[in-house]
Amino acid sequence: MSADSKKELYIVGLGPGARQKMTQEAIDVVEACEVIAGYKVYIDLLKPYYPDKEYLVNGMRQEVERCRLALETAAGGKKTALVCSGDAGVYGMAGITLELATEFPEVDVHVIPGVTAALSGAALLGAPLGHDFTVISLSDLLTPWELIERRLAAAAEGDFAICLYNPSSHKRHDYLQKACQILLQKKSGDTICGITRNIGRDGEEKRILTLDELLETQVDMFTTVFIGNSQTRKVGDAMVTPRGYRRDNA
Repeated sequence: MSADSKKELYIVGLGPGARQKMTQEAIDVVEACEVIAGYKVYIDLLKPYYPDKEYLVNGMRQEVERCRLALETAAGGKKTALVCSGDAGVYGMAGITLELATEFPEVDVHVIPGVTAALSGAALLGAPLGHDFTVISLSDLLTPWELIERRLAAAAEGDFAICLYNPSSHKRHDYLQKACQILLQKKSGDTICGITRNIGRDGEEKRILTLDELLETQVDMFTTVFIGNSQTRKVGDAMVTPRGYRRDNA
């Protein structure tokens, strides 16, 4: 196949939402593509900047159909971007697209990284992930809750700093409280925690609190939660998990 006839699909992580928080590579790819496919919320973020693009839009829980449509469009000869929030390989669209891409050997698939909520939220709070950490989703849509419980317990046992994705929804309004109860079996109630909401968008919020206080806090699906390790502390207005560098007083 000649370079001119190459059929390409780019899976693009948009970061937290604001265009200025997209990577330059993501911006360049979106600008170069003829067609942009994605969930409506993310397409609506892009349309003001790229009104002349062709858009393929569908709803939640239609991820497989969305990936297949993007692959079919790329196979038809149009350079296509399949977009998602954060990083495409972190709870994103890269995995399922690469699996489906085996049915479209004529399409070259490229994964373009973005800034996932663990990183953008951490920057908002300060440095909560400065040492070993784990990321756990509380959504049991694709993962059994019993497995999520085991992962939470293991992370607490290992004294990891923890970032929680999908901490709550209308159907899972008490899942964060359940998670906190599991973590409190191994972590002190005074453990420093942080919550961020609407990262990089209108209504951006952050708060630093203790694990005991987090247990009593209601959050929503736009929230990312950070639980510190035993060394995490509040430094001024920041949440900091120290790496352990030696600081000489000389």
